Amino acid sequence: MSELAKRAGEAADEYAKFWDNFGAVLKEGLYEDRDHRDELLGLARFRSTSRDALVSLDDYIAAMKSGQDAIYTIHGDSLDVIKKSPQLEGFRARGIEVLLLTDPIDEFWVPSIGRYKEKPFKSATRGGVDLDKIPLSEPPEATGTEPPAKLGSLIAIFKLALGESVKDVRSSERLTDSAVCLVADEGDMDMHLERLLKQHRQLDSASRRILEVNPRHKLIERLAASVGEPGASDQLSEFAWLLLDQARIVEGEQLPDPPAFARRLATLLERGLPQAA
Repeated sequence: MSELAKRAGEAADEYAKFWDNFGAVLKEGLYEDRDHRDELLGLARFRSTSRDALVSLDDYIAAMKSGQDAIYTIHGDSLDVIKKSPQLEGFRARGIEVLLLTDPIDEFWVPSIGRYKEKPFKSATRGGVDLDKIPLSEPPEATGTEPPAKLGSLIAIFKLALGESVKDVRSSERLTDSAVCLVADEGDMDMHLERLLKQHRQLDSASRRILEVNPRHKLIERLAASVGEPGASDQLSEFAWLLLDQARIVEGEQLPDPPAFARRLATLLERGLPQAA
């Protein structure tokens, strides 16, 4: 391993090619070989949201933001897909680097190790991620307005409509562009690992997720403003289901009731069309 460490330090481009070809094999050692974990962690390299080149864990920690106390990760099947994940929006807005993990073994070595140099690994798709301690890269006046006054009432309507289909509905600090996203509750299985196990028929049941809504998204603002209007409650319940299904589609999940989604979408589109003369 000393030769690999030397190559990693002296020939970064050459080592990057080696890592792209054999990195997944070395990461299996992180899960299986406890005696050499520290050495392997020093050799490990990752793709991230902040740079084109591979990054080591030491380089990641050196670039952590003031107030950041964890190494953030996101798991997925491909770089192109997870780079577009709505859960990353709040991290990008704060300049927080997130490691992009696409090898199946990543789902197992990360929780097995738990932390690196006293910094815990945390998934960006977890509901317990706290971004409030880290300021936005842009001044507040450039990032949106205050949450709408009736947001609490809107969330209550969404909770009532969705019932047991979700674990909770809550306002989000991680979203900047998307209206909604799904996250896993603390203690629950990571969403990508759950999909992976279900694909291999090693898991039958699915955990209920938390639906997070972006309080500064124009759609959420308009829906909140309509709370209390005649007939709004039923329409908002339909929007709750549409937004939940939208979040499921973004996550690559199968919809439990595609015909109902199609019906709700067609009804919404019909309402938006001008009346025929």
